[in-house]
Amino acid sequence: MNTHTAFSTYRLPDNPWLSKMQALSKDIASRAAEWDQTRSYCWPVVRDLAKAGLMGMSIPQRFGGGGASFLQVAQVVEEAARSCTLTARILVEANMGGISAVMAYGTDQQREFCAPIVLAGDKPAICITEPDAGSAASEMQTRADRKGDRWVLNGCKHWITGGGVSKLHLIFARCFDEGGTELGIGGFLVHVAPEQGIDPKGFEVTRRERTMGLCGMPEAELRFSDLEVSEEMRLSTPSGFGRGFADLMTAYNSQRVGAGTIAMGVAAGALDHAKRYLGERKQFGRPLAEFQGLQWMIADMDAQVHASRLMLFEAAQSAEWDGNRFPDMMMAARAKAFASESAIKVVSDALQMFGARGYGDQEPLERMYRDVRMFTIGGGTAQILKTQVAGAVLGIKTPQSRSGYAQNKF
Repeated sequence: MNTHTAFSTYRLPDNPWLSKMQALSKDIASRAAEWDQTRSYCWPVVRDLAKAGLMGMSIPQRFGGGGASFLQVAQVVEEAARSCTLTARILVEANMGGISAVMAYGTDQQREFCAPIVLAGDKPAICITEPDAGSAASEMQTRADRKGDRWVLNGCKHWITGGGVSKLHLIFARCFDEGGTELGIGGFLVHVAPEQGIDPKGFEVTRRERTMGLCGMPEAELRFSDLEVSEEMRLSTPSGFGRGFADLMTAYNSQRVGAGTIAMGVAAGALDHAKRYLGERKQFGRPLAEFQGLQWMIADMDAQVHASRLMLFEAAQSAEWDGNRFPDMMMAARAKAFASESAIKVVSDALQMFGARGYGDQEPLERMYRDVRMFTIGGGTAQILKTQVAGAVLGIKTPQSRSGYAQNKF
């Protein structure tokens, strides 16, 4: 891993997990193309990550984890993304996704149940998106009806990352009491592990999407048909049903920082490949590195990666300010939007420097380009995130519904 910046050398905390990731990176990089081409999940790497303590490193020590901060996790994610986007995605979900919501809001029983599953190598799935509820997540139609001490879930989720390989699922649904009165949106923990005989009735993976990039990570459609979940597995937040969805989406800020960090890490890896190639490749009797036009491209790429890193690490660290459990919404949204869009440009420019070689599969640039394209979409589109940032900057509410309006706070 190259020396990054002064920021990296004098402000970042000690990170024992980073050296563990660095030790695995070379082998992971050598196999990344295989998982992409075969569209297979990288189970051997997952076992290595779990053995190194990188799965669930953010889980508090009292539940068996490492107690790593989100900033330390982000450093590890960047290192992984330089070599393999799939590996980095798994690390984010195992440290900054649904598991962070469980650790923040769950009961001790829920934490003690979920922690060992993640520490053993599971990448939990967050089940929010539906066919008719994407960016407008609050319009979800999946419902959970109270039946005594249980909830009965019915509905459909799609584009669920890890569907078919994940064991833990955090499912969001509209909740109704026994009289049919809507209570609000809640989260439910569902454990699925057929190989262990844990195969809940009413839980079905109905389709896997064929994606442009991140081909080793399944994106699946899930259907629930009278799926029963005990009250003990309902994730209750401090605000209760009324504001519970807002609490759960606050937890999602950590996942957004993680997704942005993957994009930045892929861009940093592409920049490394470009620097190597410009020094090796000669045209017109001299190295490409001596051509001023390419030097300016490299300078712009370096600035974009560096700026993204600063914003992402600042957002990750904001979770530790004033007792905050999760990254600041404004910082997370701004960092992810900027980093994801910048990464597409950086990887595209790196590919351009390789010419036809970059367009083929002799180099990892074409795979990196396909992988990085999804990060302006998944985990909050760049446009939705910019709307959130604009609202915070202007001090106005910016509802997107047809009946909405901008409430001026000036």
